[in-house]
Amino acid sequence: MVNIGIVIPAAGQGKRMGAGYNKQFLALRDKPILAHTIGLFEESDYVSEIVVVGAEGDIPTIEELVSFYDLKKVVKICIGGVLRQDSVRTGVRALSPTIQRIVVHDGARPLLTLPVFHKFLKETETYSAAIMGVPIKDTVKQVDSAGNVLETLPRDYLRGVQTPQIFDRGILEEAHERASASSYYGTDDASLLEWIGHPVHMVEGMQENIKVTTPEDLWLAERILTMREKER
Repeated sequence: MVNIGIVIPAAGQGKRMGAGYNKQFLALRDKPILAHTIGLFEESDYVSEIVVVGAEGDIPTIEELVSFYDLKKVVKICIGGVLRQDSVRTGVRALSPTIQRIVVHDGARPLLTLPVFHKFLKETETYSAAIMGVPIKDTVKQVDSAGNVLETLPRDYLRGVQTPQIFDRGILEEAHERASASSYYGTDDASLLEWIGHPVHMVEGMQENIKVTTPEDLWLAERILTMREKER
């Protein structure tokens, strides 16, 4: 398996958390959320470089975090763009030219486990673009602008998309450059590849791999870690 470069967009404002600062610096078991996220990839033998992309005002805090937790695989900390897509594009450019396989993972997803990550790498190694997702539990209905139900979507074919997402460098760069030139913004990196007509493969994710966005998410993340400790 080739060496992997990781891009971690961590420039979000986290307004829904209501903390008054970047949610990724909130403590999860006495350790910043972002430190949990980076630390997982630090432990992986398949990962050779990590680039973290943050808001300009957060760069000193990220640098301090990386130093304090001795995260040696972080090769660069970059200033992010206006939107997540801009930040990822900046992070991809910051990776060494020798990195030809790139994983993008949200800074606010601290609960991915090393076995699940390595399983994801194995299952996706033959695909140039692949993502992780989980089955939708709720019934999903499409509505119009007035809130009227138009149809019930077939749940068997719906997935809630997560990160990590993995790409061959060339196709990811092409998708980002074409999107930037056309001022097209997708909801995730995979959507950019869909937009240019490139196939994206999906593999089974993990329900615990939540994105910590609200105070309720932080509470749930604490409970998940408590449960994991009890199972050891």
